[in-house]
Amino acid sequence: MSYATREVNKVSTNMSETPSTSFSTIHRTSEGQVPSRRHLSITHPVVAKRISFYKSGDPQFGGVRVVINPRSFKTFDALLDNLSRKVPLPFGVRNISTPRGRHNITRLEELEDGESYLCSHGRKVQPVDLDRARRRPRPWLSSLAISAHASRHPTVAAAPSMPCAPRRLLVFRNGDPKTRRTVLLTRRVTQSFEAFLQHLTVVMQRPVTKLYATDGRKVPSLQAVILSSGAVVAAGKEPFKPGNYDVQKYLLPARLPGISHRVHRKGNARSENRKSVNWKISIITSDFPNAGTSSQIYIVLYGHHRSSAPIYLYGTDGVRFQDGHEDIFTITVGDIGVPFKIRIGHTNSGHAPSWHCKEIQLQNMNCGKQFYIPVQRWLARDKDDGEICREFPLLSKGQWVLPVTTYEVYVATGELWNAGTVANVYISVYGKKGDSGSRQLLRSKSSFNFLRGQTDSFLLEAVHLGNLYKIVIGHDGLGPGNGWFLDDVVVKDPTTNHEYAFFCHRWLDQGEGDGKIVREIYARDNSIFSARQKLELKSKETWAAESWKFTKGNTLQFYNRLTGGFVRLHPDGTVDAIGEKTDKYGLFDVIFNKGNICIFRSHEMRHLSLALDNGFVTGMAGRGTPTELRVIYQHSRCALLESALVPGHTLVFDRQGRRAEESAAGYADLSKEFVILVKGVFLNSAVILLATSLCQALCLQSDGTCTGAGNQSEKSYWKVHKISSGICMFESTKNTQMYLRIKDGLCDGTGTGDADCHFKIKKNLENASISLESVKSPGLFVGLQPDGKAKAVVYTKEENVCFYPQVIQFGRENPMGMSATPIQREGQIQKSENQKKMLPASEVRGPLPTSATKEILHSQTSETLLSENEWKVSVLTGDTGTQASVTLWIYGDEGVTGPISLSKDSPEQLFLPRHKAEFQVEIGSIGEIYKIRIGHDGSSRQPEWSLQRVTMQHMKSKKVLDFVADVWLSQIQADGDSVCELPVMKEGQPIFPLKYQVEVYTGQLKQAETESEVSLCLYGERGDSGLRLLHKSNMPVRFRRGQIDKFQVEAVSLGKLQKVLLRCEACDKSQYWYCEKIVVMEPGAASESIFTCERWLPFMSEGIIHSEIELYHQEMQINHQPKIQEEANDGDWKVTIITGDLESAGTTATVSLYVYGGTRYLGPIILGSGKHQLFNSNSADIFKINLQDIGEIYKIRIGHDNSGKDPSWYLEEVRLENIATSEVFCLPVDSWLAEDENEGDTWREIPIVRTSAAPLPVVVYEIHIYTGRKPGAETDCNVFINLIGTRGDSGKRRLHQSKSNKARFQCGQVDIFSIKAVSLGKLKTVVISHDGTGPGNGWFLESIVVKSEEEESSQEVLFLCNRWLDEYQDDGKTERELIPERRHSAGGGSGPTTC
Repeated sequence: MSYATREVNKVSTNMSETPSTSFSTIHRTSEGQVPSRRHLSITHPVVAKRISFYKSGDPQFGGVRVVINPRSFKTFDALLDNLSRKVPLPFGVRNISTPRGRHNITRLEELEDGESYLCSHGRKVQPVDLDRARRRPRPWLSSLAISAHASRHPTVAAAPSMPCAPRRLLVFRNGDPKTRRTVLLTRRVTQSFEAFLQHLTVVMQRPVTKLYATDGRKVPSLQAVILSSGAVVAAGKEPFKPGNYDVQKYLLPARLPGISHRVHRKGNARSENRKSVNWKISIITSDFPNAGTSSQIYIVLYGHHRSSAPIYLYGTDGVRFQDGHEDIFTITVGDIGVPFKIRIGHTNSGHAPSWHCKEIQLQNMNCGKQFYIPVQRWLARDKDDGEICREFPLLSKGQWVLPVTTYEVYVATGELWNAGTVANVYISVYGKKGDSGSRQLLRSKSSFNFLRGQTDSFLLEAVHLGNLYKIVIGHDGLGPGNGWFLDDVVVKDPTTNHEYAFFCHRWLDQGEGDGKIVREIYARDNSIFSARQKLELKSKETWAAESWKFTKGNTLQFYNRLTGGFVRLHPDGTVDAIGEKTDKYGLFDVIFNKGNICIFRSHEMRHLSLALDNGFVTGMAGRGTPTELRVIYQHSRCALLESALVPGHTLVFDRQGRRAEESAAGYADLSKEFVILVKGVFLNSAVILLATSLCQALCLQSDGTCTGAGNQSEKSYWKVHKISSGICMFESTKNTQMYLRIKDGLCDGTGTGDADCHFKIKKNLENASISLESVKSPGLFVGLQPDGKAKAVVYTKEENVCFYPQVIQFGRENPMGMSATPIQREGQIQKSENQKKMLPASEVRGPLPTSATKEILHSQTSETLLSENEWKVSVLTGDTGTQASVTLWIYGDEGVTGPISLSKDSPEQLFLPRHKAEFQVEIGSIGEIYKIRIGHDGSSRQPEWSLQRVTMQHMKSKKVLDFVADVWLSQIQADGDSVCELPVMKEGQPIFPLKYQVEVYTGQLKQAETESEVSLCLYGERGDSGLRLLHKSNMPVRFRRGQIDKFQVEAVSLGKLQKVLLRCEACDKSQYWYCEKIVVMEPGAASESIFTCERWLPFMSEGIIHSEIELYHQEMQINHQPKIQEEANDGDWKVTIITGDLESAGTTATVSLYVYGGTRYLGPIILGSGKHQLFNSNSADIFKINLQDIGEIYKIRIGHDNSGKDPSWYLEEVRLENIATSEVFCLPVDSWLAEDENEGDTWREIPIVRTSAAPLPVVVYEIHIYTGRKPGAETDCNVFINLIGTRGDSGKRRLHQSKSNKARFQCGQVDIFSIKAVSLGKLKTVVISHDGTGPGNGWFLESIVVKSEEEESSQEVLFLCNRWLDEYQDDGKTERELIPERRHSAGGGSGPTTC
């Protein structure tokens, strides 16, 4: 293992041990640390992504593997520039797309770890096959010997993954078949199509600008070369010249696969190298008008030993195959044995390709035996059956050797979105008596072939093939929709009336699965077995898609389509299936899950579970074996609930919803299938998938369009924003602030969160799907076209408007615009100590249940059992009511409950003028209640609300709490707030809320202003104010550059303020906001609380855009830890990076840090990128890292990846502060880190200065690189070196400024470089490497000499190499670890004297 490999492993380990991945809070430096006013900001380390890039249209290009983080790039332009040096394209890499070329990548965040992408220099992308084993002719173009198919499954087959030698290509000179060359398709000659033509120019000793197939078809690309039949014709500017380009004579192997396994009668071993046989072929074209052809004719002869390759029949004395003419040819083929059939066809080329053949005569010129074939058929696309290839048996003694059979071929395209194709599909059928050859499936009974979910039938005429055993099927990859999902193929033999099933169920798509567009499929024993296999696979896929519903803790409902009702478990243990959707006895909690075996406990009666006891459906106490039910999914997305104890016993109900054992109904009137529904899918902030099939989902693409053919991965995740009951918005989690919308009749994902993005969720109980109807454009739904593209459609109950939600992360019941901590499960107490560190609702990420609220009905009986936690809430409305969603929070001295949605099925009956609405809520144990917060989301047509009073009565003790309001909740009137806080009345007197004065300072930086909505939440010792929209400012226009906006936030006294939460929801980067600070003043208080921000919002961290930040009181900046990491960790350090105040001192690059200690080192620690408002001129950026168990720090290394438009960076100082001990190290740099400044190095090493010991010196290491004298030894690549000594390493440094030569690393040349590093001690090894870019990417390195001088010693170390660093030579390595040969004092030698 090389040092670099060990280093990567070590770095990976160290990073996993370093909890420095989540930090988003600003820390103000202590007094005196920053001499001048700085812009402070903070971000997080970033995880590395390893990605492979391939060249568009060039499957021979081996690909480039790039690590995006932590060492490389943070800007997309930097990645394009780097790839331009590695991927040979005429104009460099200007576009990156997915392997199928359908989706363009425009941001680094869209790249996924471990995936592959295509590079191109324009918008047009040619897909490539990423499977390296595909560098061979298509399987259907080869013909095997008949006896090679003696068994259905050959005993020897070439494994696709086995390494193989470079493919041979036979190249003919145009018009001169005798002049030919054999070329090996190595990676060196196939870097590009242009490079390959230049190579052929040298090989053929004449200009080569075009390539043709031997039949005259143009070969336009490297991909076509790879997929050719093994021979091409090389031409200059002249057109193709027909000739007898005999491919088989030069490419036919000595023996074909499987021939050595033939069994010959009478035990005679026959030699495979049979002598050639000359044949005379006479072909007569019919004598009626237009019977002749301009196309090129070929034949294939089949014998009992083997078959020939396609033989093209060219003439040398004029035009062939004209009306009424006889054309005679003499050909030479290997000994095929006694012939029994012939295949004849043409290339359908020229101005008049149609051809009518009258007859064919064959004569074996060795033995004189003759054969006659009466044809009398058209070979034409526009005549007869449209075939241009036909097979005919030979006549023997006046009888056909084999009959001609018309096979029926049924091709089923899958039901996935975009499964269909417009490419040309070909098939070759193999039997014990030969193969059909490659046939295009052209004429189907359907209007359009290969549509999604369609089965197309074709007729294939061939000499009878005997028992069929395999097919080879594929397509040419042409057309806009060239991918294809093939379900299966059935071939029916009318001669034997036998059907052969070929099961596929895979993509033939260069961008899906294994990337193959050709598949070899073997027949199943019978079609019944194939059908059963399809059902089993469908069941497995259905379970994989639905299994999330049975996660422990989920609440389910079981809907029966026959009864139209829900399964209910009554208190007396009886079960039926006629419940309403809102029936409380129809809810079941999953309390046990092991595979597909679950226990479903009644949500209402916690002691009863659904059970099958001796075949009877009942409710049973406890968790006995009868309560364990196995979930068996059907392909209809319905499930059976079967007893795990007694297989075969299932839940069964009749049409009236009665249990089957109680019913006299017949079998036809019984149902055991249930649709499974999950409660709480569309809670606020939930993350969901909108599945469109069992393995696809609605996905936002980089161009803003949406497709239903996306993979069920993170890029298809949507965040739910609940507007009101049944109305939501869906925001892409991969591309934040991009929402699903319907606007102007179009459906896409470019919404900004306005009314166009509001969708009404229509639930379909029949299959557990949902449909999304536009609220702004009623009647228009999100729908899918057959290719998967989203469009606005009218609802027709078709599957194209059905989506199957899958919950990735449950949300909470919290109407948009409100914020509070979630209700705790089953009365969990939240102590006041935790309340101080309470997360805002926007940061809650978990399956959190909501309080069940219900209006108290007069019909309730006194028999209802009352809990200690049940309260009646009465809300009295004033003169103006509202239909908006109203939410309540209740604060106690030991915790908080909320948000509680005060709603019911008919919201128009709530909060009417001068009307009292009553609700029953369960609030948990939160101690003595001292305040409530109540508000609405402004979502209705009447968003203004006059609230008079709120009363709470404890249902058991009858204790009453009064909250006097008499307020307007409106963003238009009064204080412009739709939320208010109400204190409890003490002895009949209320404690009036305080009006906190909030001053918001917008910075002076360019474009610091914003028009986005800004919200704020105050936190104190006695709770929080809730998230309030800063709507009503003292200024006419809010948040202008350099402006101070003043607001009022009314809240019950919060005690001493500790922190504020600041949120800015910007729709695009132009609306990002630079906030300088927040100042809060409490009425009557002499002091003010200052919360310093000095940063941009939103900001990016770990690839995620954050719209919120917590700011701590200035006195508490160091003592209070940030919200993302609540508890202090041992080894936490604060790192302050100070950028100089020179002009253009800031950088656009990504900055990384290494820290070296006595025990180990940590790095690279990605601090962030200048692209995200970090490392600006005259600013201080603060980060928090963890250096636990690193030992005593003795040096750091800091630098950047030279990415972005302006990567040069002037670094003034780095400060390290141990948060636990307050130990501070100030490390001055005062230097440019830039390739075009000073020494051209983008890295600096700085020793740690301690009072107890002298720091290690910074040493200049002079590096002499000796390039060898072998031909091709030079390189244009970027070369990197890492020096490793007893005190650590120098890090990987680029050698780009040679002191001795302008052109680096030339043959026989010595290049001298220098790097600065903190003393490495005695040098042990060096690691030298290059990145493989440039036209000459190989390099022969002879040796390296490293010289250095320190105060008390000097060293000169020789590292011998004498090896290639070349992907195509030696062992293929481009990185080598070298050990020293000798070590002596400076001046003791001059290094190598020869190269």
